[in-house]
Amino acid sequence: MSRIQLALNVDDLAESVAFYRKLFGAEPAKLRPGYANFAIAEPPLKLILMENPGQGGSVNHLGVEVADTGAVDAERARLAAAGLASDEERETTCCYARQNKFWVEGAPNGEMWEVYTVLEDSPTFYGDDTEAAARWGQTVGLHGTGATAGTGGTGGTEGTGGTGGTQEPATASRCC
Repeated sequence: MSRIQLALNVDDLAESVAFYRKLFGAEPAKLRPGYANFAIAEPPLKLILMENPGQGGSVNHLGVEVADTGAVDAERARLAAAGLASDEERETTCCYARQNKFWVEGAPNGEMWEVYTVLEDSPTFYGDDTEAAARWGQTVGLHGTGATAGTGGTGGTEGTGGTGGTQEPATASRCC
């Protein structure tokens, strides 16, 4: 299974989720504070919504979700042979999921593309991987406040709209 990922910045998460529920006739696969994703079967799309007031309507980043780590490695090798550099991340926690991925470097217009596979769900945006959180620029809250993202609540699993019970950093860039 492969599908394109489109991560959008949105001003109001609830309003955006309501719109995309209607547009795709689907419920979010994951709904957390400041974050939602839709796993659309047709067309094959992973739509990520990241609440960043004032940035609504802009692309956060792009990606290709693949079936497993072998597919991540094969794509990285293919792109390296084509002369494209990449920045690899293994066992990283980002966007409420533990992932193996790499970021393609050198897009002509500064677009951020990732190729990734989800290893398992995570109750936290970054988990304990604060190095990755800080690595990709200024740490900001999911709401663009410059603080940390409060997730309140207790527990939660994919598709339930539940929330984790910790405070964690999030960035408005390079994650999912």
